[in-house]
Amino acid sequence: MSIPLSIRKNRARNQVREDWVEERRHEARIVVAHVAHHSDHLLRLACKMLIQHGETPGEREDARILLVVLDAKHPERGANHRSDPEVRR
Repeated sequence: MSIPLSIRKNRARNQVREDWVEERRHEARIVVAHVAHHSDHLLRLACKMLIQHGETPGEREDARILLVVLDAKHPERGANHRSDPEVRR
């Protein structure tokens, strides 16, 4: 008996998604490894990717800490997202 078409499509879709996430994770690791050669914006994207999809808790925590450091370099970036009008002055 063969596998129904809908299940085969779901398996194929899941495999494509896993491959895509793995490629993005690999790219994010490269960006973080060469932190001095990339913009803060690109580093933030890489950190967010690793925070969500890192393979180990340590990798996710390291990415979170790097993101905090990047945000500390530019405190005004975080102020734009706060609801407190006093902070935006």
